[in-house]
Amino acid sequence: MSTDDLLSSVRVIESSMLGPAEMGGLLADLGADVIKVEPPGGDYGRRMTWPIVKSPDGSSDSSLLSLHINRGKQSIVLDLRQAEAVEVYLDLVSESDVVIEAMRPGALAKRGLGMDRLREVNPRIVFCSISGYGATGPYRDMPSHGIAYDTWAGQVPIERDETGLPYIPDHPSIGIHAGPAYGALAILAAVLRARAAGKGCQLELGQSDAAAYFDWYRIETWRSYERPADEVYGNASDDGERRPPGTGGMKEGVRYQVYDSADGQILFMASEQEFWQNFCAAVGRTDLFERWPGRQYGDHARGNQELRKELAAIFSGRTTSEWIEIGRSSNTPIAPVHTPRSVIGDPQFADRLPWIPQDRLDADMLPFPVRLDGDLLPWPERAPSPGQHSDAVLLEVAGYSQAHIDRLRASGALG
Repeated sequence: MSTDDLLSSVRVIESSMLGPAEMGGLLADLGADVIKVEPPGGDYGRRMTWPIVKSPDGSSDSSLLSLHINRGKQSIVLDLRQAEAVEVYLDLVSESDVVIEAMRPGALAKRGLGMDRLREVNPRIVFCSISGYGATGPYRDMPSHGIAYDTWAGQVPIERDETGLPYIPDHPSIGIHAGPAYGALAILAAVLRARAAGKGCQLELGQSDAAAYFDWYRIETWRSYERPADEVYGNASDDGERRPPGTGGMKEGVRYQVYDSADGQILFMASEQEFWQNFCAAVGRTDLFERWPGRQYGDHARGNQELRKELAAIFSGRTTSEWIEIGRSSNTPIAPVHTPRSVIGDPQFADRLPWIPQDRLDADMLPFPVRLDGDLLPWPERAPSPGQHSDAVLLEVAGYSQAHIDRLRASGALG
């Protein structure tokens, strides 16, 4: 099977604004035919967030966000305030597998395009709605931006400036990426069922839900700690102490910690006794293992400041690349510590994530991070301008004549 064929049989009609359009973007990366239906003027995500990339052909510039999440899609403009445009939308749905509503819940229903109406023209349609806080609950109608879902889910460690005022720190965005990823996964499961059973379904999720679920381990740990200590307890190496979940309890870690190298930082992860012994032998310090052998698993030598000082001196004596090689040759987990800027120069990054060049997509972009039969997926096409494919989509998908399309354009239905 050619890599081009992964989702080539799936057609998606996407009504999206801003970041949630990534849901259709992931499907487009996998080869689905994603038709982005835009209002007159287009998705304002092209102009909203930085960086803005200058168009090489002198047309409209666009944000990197929009270029990335809309790559590989087709675009058609429909003014859904007009009845004729609504009929066009339904004609497209009748020839499709999926409708994505990536905006406030119920936006399409207000235009007469709710699930019941879509089912009338296509009983097998899968309808997926993604919004900020979801379609239920006290926050469902609140306006928001992507960071809100991460602060709500406890993903943003708020910091304070020199005056004591809190501010938003640099952090990876979770909800705006996890939501589309979980939604795309659910869409594919629903399409499989629809093709087998002949019946579609309605999916709905909030980006806030996804941000919380993405961090299920920490959230579920705190929930578990509400139970008695004799029912839920910690590692044997910590004498059962109920430490904060994940990396939250690592401030006092020693054998599981970040250290300065001669030219940067490394992450040392010798919590298993075998790895700790391997490391001590590799650096000629078997005395450290003999003195502090630790437990077999999950031993971070917490609070052992004497050992921490020893390790700090050892790690400062070699470069990060030297430590990576020592880790590899001695079977000891040691990893580099990067920023989003410096990781670009890492040889592992270069091997696994070769850039899709800017002359293809108007900006250098990362490929979809999955390989098929040893190869990366084919490069997507560049993100479309609003309405770029209106005529082609209506001719090929809806089966309209050019005269019909011209009449729709004259009426304003196509913006």
